[in-house]
Amino acid sequence: MSSDQVGLCGLLLCDARRHRALLGADVNASVARLVLGMFSPRFAPVLLYRLAYACQRHRLSPLAKVFSLMNFLLFGIEIAVACRIGPGLFFPHTHGTVIGAYSIGSNAVIYQGVTVGARDLDFTYDEAHRPVLGDGVMLGAGAKVLGGIRLGDGVTVAANAVLLMSVADHCVVGGIPAKILKTRNEAA
Repeated sequence: MSSDQVGLCGLLLCDARRHRALLGADVNASVARLVLGMFSPRFAPVLLYRLAYACQRHRLSPLAKVFSLMNFLLFGIEIAVACRIGPGLFFPHTHGTVIGAYSIGSNAVIYQGVTVGARDLDFTYDEAHRPVLGDGVMLGAGAKVLGGIRLGDGVTVAANAVLLMSVADHCVVGGIPAKILKTRNEAA
């Protein structure tokens, strides 16, 4: 099921539950507790992104840009309003992060200082120039993922890696330029 089919409230609920689980809190907390958690500095950027994306989808582009600008000013994170991101998005830290991927799957973890986008100026925002990330991807601090590449499910990009090539499922990549360091067994 795509993030567009889940709806804004469903996405935020999935994000809030995953956020609480990763922080070791009660996943089945009351809705009131989940809503209060949305104002934490680790979750508020997700909330602002979700609002910006929802506004963009409903052709409220000026309002989408306001939410996006708030995210940039308050949390130092820039996320393209056209980027579709699945449920379970988690930012341990945000400052210096730029996300211009074509799409990102569910349960992504993205650390500070990450750049995901085109290799060169691309105002068309198409899949041929921007990364597509699978489910369960983790991008370490300072990682760069550039160009029209695909990252499979469960890929881990090491801190400060510069990834310019597509990567299959369950690989760990690192280095400049990034190379596959390890392939994990899916069941492990």
